[in-house]
Amino acid sequence: MQGCIPHADLKAKQRSIRDNFPSTMGLRVHRAISWIERSEMCEDPDGQFLFLWIAFNAAYAKEADFQEIPTGERTTFNEFFQRLVSLDQENRIYDAIWSAFSGPIRMLMQNKHVFNPFWLNQNGIPNNEDWEDRFVSSARVFTQAVQARDTVRLLGLVFDRLYVLRNQLIHGGATWNGGVNRDQVGDGAAILAFLMPVFADIMMDNPGEDWGQPFYLVVE
Repeated sequence: MQGCIPHADLKAKQRSIRDNFPSTMGLRVHRAISWIERSEMCEDPDGQFLFLWIAFNAAYAKEADFQEIPTGERTTFNEFFQRLVSLDQENRIYDAIWSAFSGPIRMLMQNKHVFNPFWLNQNGIPNNEDWEDRFVSSARVFTQAVQARDTVRLLGLVFDRLYVLRNQLIHGGATWNGGVNRDQVGDGAAILAFLMPVFADIMMDNPGEDWGQPFYLVVE
């Protein structure tokens, strides 16, 4: 499997074909690539993860997601993943999920500290006392997705966990360069560092797809 696509290659491709991009899709890709570039400048996984998550937001988020979080956002995640996987003619996403990152992904799925019901229960939010049962159930769903080679389903499960990690960092629930969450931050950054350039590349190869209108359009 090929390695990560560097920002410079993505930018060169974007400049060579961007005249054929619809304006909304062109804005998405332009923004996503800019944050991928910024992530490459980071020497720490915390910063790299955060900048790559911004790139992910730039690529997928729709206006409705800012009105219907978290359910609407999860739906948009899954729609985005379904479209990407269906357009991935070279199976780059499949190869990343099932080869390069199978170990880190399994570790992420087995880590209760990136499982949202665990934290809801820790914080005394009612109806989460059964988090352990739900954690086991989630592991079962993950195993079923692995057995079925269901890349879309697995992406959804992985990004559910990464979303918890994103919240921990964005909302100040973790210490920069802290020792208690190094494994999940490092693995999360590595997973995003491979997938985000691939996502952007697939989008550029399919500009005619309906990628949706991005939020915060450029206003003169």
